[in-house]
Amino acid sequence: MTEKKNKSKEKKCPECEKNLAGWKRALADYENLKKQIVKEKEAFAKFANLNLIVQLIPVYENLKIALEHAPKNDDWGTGVEHIKNSFKKVLEENSVQEIVPEVGNKFDVETMEAVEDEEKRNKKKEIKENKISKVISAGYKLHDKVFIPAKVIVV
Repeated sequence: MTEKKNKSKEKKCPECEKNLAGWKRALADYENLKKQIVKEKEAFAKFANLNLIVQLIPVYENLKIALEHAPKNDDWGTGVEHIKNSFKKVLEENSVQEIVPEVGNKFDVETMEAVEDEEKRNKKKEIKENKISKVISAGYKLHDKVFIPAKVIVV
């Protein structure tokens, strides 16, 4: 009878090892899945407000434009300035960064969009090739990911 038990144990050993290896693989896959889900949740949480932010950016841009046309040293202009600054603070607290290119700087394809390619009309060559000649509008990043590129005119 002990011979039968030994023979059955010998037969089950390769099968047990196979089952154990399969279980270990399944456990590793499960742990990897848990890690992946945590990463996806973090990414979702980071960009959950993006749709709202995209809708608010034009309002912020309009406030900036209104300030350009407001009379200086006027109560109305001062009030709009405070509103714009409050708006900017809220955007910054929500990890939104404004991209403000400067004329004469190099064109950056990662953060800017060239809306026009200006030919070299400047005989003095004050602005070299592939440089920004005019800024049309600022761009915006959320957690270092550009969601609205700055619009510029490039030489």
